[in-house]
Amino acid sequence: MKKYMMLTVLVFLIVSFDMLPSVSANGYGWGYKKNSDHKLPDIGEYQDMLKKYDAYYVDNTGEKTIYLTFDNGYEQGYTDNILNVLKKQQVPATFFVTGHYVESEPDLVKRMVDEGHIVGNHSYHHPDFSIMDKEAIKEELETLEDAVAEVSDQKEIKYLRPPRGMFNENTLKWSKELGYIHIFWSLAFKDWETKKQKGWKYAFEQTMDQVHPGAIILLHTVSSDNAEALDRIITELKKQGYRFKSLDDLVLKDQLPKAIYGL
Repeated sequence: MKKYMMLTVLVFLIVSFDMLPSVSANGYGWGYKKNSDHKLPDIGEYQDMLKKYDAYYVDNTGEKTIYLTFDNGYEQGYTDNILNVLKKQQVPATFFVTGHYVESEPDLVKRMVDEGHIVGNHSYHHPDFSIMDKEAIKEELETLEDAVAEVSDQKEIKYLRPPRGMFNENTLKWSKELGYIHIFWSLAFKDWETKKQKGWKYAFEQTMDQVHPGAIILLHTVSSDNAEALDRIITELKKQGYRFKSLDDLVLKDQLPKAIYGL
């Protein structure tokens, strides 16, 4: 049964990227146009929607900042090591967790919070929000938030990563009304297939090829490649002059001028 659940969650974790755009009958699968020029990736028609509902996929100020984010659907034994690297390097991160993860790994969720990281909302059951109504989405988000509050000192969650990368204008609108900020990503690669890992150099090279100022990086914690490459990735990016910030820094930097100057 556990094996079946892990497989189900893994299938759900597959995200849509490296395309513009991906459209279903009810919504869009997050996508962007990759480049190796170290520039912001093009997201086409998504740009206006994200701006309208204060959602983020990048820090567009041009500053050499990096925002590390991890999606945690289930545990494969690598998160402890990832947390060790982040602690050693003094780098903040955001972990987007599901209900299955909180139920099965409460101690890891608690450790994330205790060590200064942010726990984000990846929904409780990992459904496709684009085929749900507002009340159903609200229940998914609030149930996950309550679960995190039970096992850690983080009592509220403000950042949301939509399950499967699926969204539409209604899901963006409703989530904002419920007090959540959508966080997509501008750098990712195929890292979630646990039986098709390619070695730490693959994760390292994929990151270095795509990195750009203001990148929000998506990594899956089930990847042994990511776990082995993370220390090298952080060290090299620091050498290149990048600074690692939290999503709180990004939102504060963006929203404060709007609040002060009414922009």
